[in-house]
Amino acid sequence: MNTEALQQLLEQVAGGKLATQQALEKLARLPLEELTHSTLDLHRELRQGTPEVVFGQNKSADQIRENLTRVHAASGKALATRVSRGKARRIIADSPEQNFVYDHPSHCLTLDLPEAKRISDGPYIAVVTAGTSDLAVSDETAKTLQFLEHPFVQITDIGVAGIHRILPHLDTLRQATAVIAIAGMEGALPSVLGGFLSCPLIAVPTSTGYGTAKKGETALNAMLTSCASGIAVVNIDNGFGAAHFAHTLLRQVDKASQH
Repeated sequence: MNTEALQQLLEQVAGGKLATQQALEKLARLPLEELTHSTLDLHRELRQGTPEVVFGQNKSADQIRENLTRVHAASGKALATRVSRGKARRIIADSPEQNFVYDHPSHCLTLDLPEAKRISDGPYIAVVTAGTSDLAVSDETAKTLQFLEHPFVQITDIGVAGIHRILPHLDTLRQATAVIAIAGMEGALPSVLGGFLSCPLIAVPTSTGYGTAKKGETALNAMLTSCASGIAVVNIDNGFGAAHFAHTLLRQVDKASQH
């Protein structure tokens, strides 16, 4: 349940359209829902402003489908990350009456995903990758931002091996409210961007790279020890976490501007 739904419930009680006992029964189910395999936090949107997102890795297709359906019933939308194509196909085939949509590049499964907002609709987030091999993480980031209803733009393959590729995008990057920089190998892109930009910069190391890239550990350590000031770093391949951090940051900025 979100703030709007709770307000409607209280207005129904105040207007005599809903009995107090019926409202109490609905509120009793608000904090959580215990399933045989999961305990869903249906109160999260009221506390934090965003509904629970389902992490699909190592969950069965039936578990993912039931979790998404219950979250959707409470919030009107639902997102699962790290869902394989096979599981997604089974969920969609088993639930033709529901609006499940699978995006293979991001490995995200959604139920009634909001329409993507254009960057002209307001403050936007730039999602930047060093290489094309980092696109899966970029796509997870973008799909999460769409779920959270943030305008965003994706810029791809402008890593330091051809550093001049950044220059045509500088105006777009400088006008962004926040930038999410995604890179594997030696993870240098966030440091370079940090020298150009004054907005918040969130770095995402990816598991892209050979040998001593160590499945993203080298990029992670490089980003953590960057000499560029003020870079926040999330975990390896965690596009979802970067998007959610950007959302939390911008929501606080928006709250401050309203006072």
